[in-house]
Amino acid sequence: MACDEAQAGKRESTAGRRRQRARPRGLPKWYSERSSPSQTKQDRRRIKELERDLQRKNMALAETTALLVLSKKLEAIFQKGEDE
Repeated sequence: MACDEAQAGKRESTAGRRRQRARPRGLPKWYSERSSPSQTKQDRRRIKELERDLQRKNMALAETTALLVLSKKLEAIFQKGEDE
């Protein structure tokens, strides 16, 4: 009888320690503020849209830079021709 009670007490204390380890005392702030699945889907869609927009702007900037460099080279070539 005493042996059964000791084993039961040991099991309870072991289970209690397991529960304490599994659950943090206070939930982190981000856990309570996390988004719903529909919100994360909207966030992913918005991120993709912003990435596409950024890529488009980078391409436009590269094209503008290339045109500027070409116009400067063309200008330099024709100025040399006028000097001769």
